[in-house]
Amino acid sequence: MSDEHTQTGTGWPQPAEPTRPDGPAGEPDPRPEAPDPDELSPLSPQERPSVEDEDSSATPAEGVAAAGPAAVVSPWRRFSSAAVMIVVLLGLLGFTLAVQLKMTSTDSSLAAARQEDLVRILYDLEAREIRLRQDITALEESQRQLRSGEQGRQAALEEATRRADELGILAGTLPARGPGLTVRFQAGAKPISAVRVLDAVQELRGAGAEAMQISGGDQATVRIVASTYFLNGENGALIVDGRPLTGPFTITVLGDPATMRTALNIPGGVVASVAGDGGNVIVEEREVAEVSALHVPRPLEHARPVS
Repeated sequence: MSDEHTQTGTGWPQPAEPTRPDGPAGEPDPRPEAPDPDELSPLSPQERPSVEDEDSSATPAEGVAAAGPAAVVSPWRRFSSAAVMIVVLLGLLGFTLAVQLKMTSTDSSLAAARQEDLVRILYDLEAREIRLRQDITALEESQRQLRSGEQGRQAALEEATRRADELGILAGTLPARGPGLTVRFQAGAKPISAVRVLDAVQELRGAGAEAMQISGGDQATVRIVASTYFLNGENGALIVDGRPLTGPFTITVLGDPATMRTALNIPGGVVASVAGDGGNVIVEEREVAEVSALHVPRPLEHARPVS
């Protein structure tokens, strides 16, 4: 056989070493479409198995063919896709935060203001709050004074009204009613004199009488006041403040009934004096007595109030 063939024990020639069509053995394939040997395996050069560990019967061409198309995909391409996705998500998150801050911001100018401007704005707000609180305090004090003044004026008005009513009753310019007595004089052998009627009026005043009037048999009535005077008239009549009254005479008086009854019945008093003259005095208590006659005051000519 030819020398080009290596003899084997079987007598058959040894097949020749397959050769690369594009270059000598051991050199990389210069074709553009040929994959990089490092890209064919994700393992590092240290982790890749040595040539001795591989099947000596498998050729490089057979290894590439056995790996298939999936072995050509680069892990760096997969890492780049994940990074792009993370960047996109971070961008969306930042956009969402920016929109939310813009919606919740009450004053966009404050966000761009300097620290000195913010301090000045805060100082102005605090000063305005202090002024407003002072205004509120002043208004509340004014309201309190007005209410106090109004209450004082109302109380003074009520007191003045009450005092005027009292003075009107005492002066005889206002009618009055209340508990009291009716004192009726009946003449005997002697007519009822003006002195006996005046004594009765004085005793009633001393017992706390507040208002009085005297009536005659002809229903004529005269209000008894401080200036009232009594004179004896003709035929047993009385002249009260210049007005004649015929008997019998009746005094209607307002005050404490028990006290005034006691004053009239004291020993040597009006009841006893009239009884001594042959007459009679009938005293009756009234739960509600009315003094309706009014006194017309005289205009003052000389007296003036002291200011």
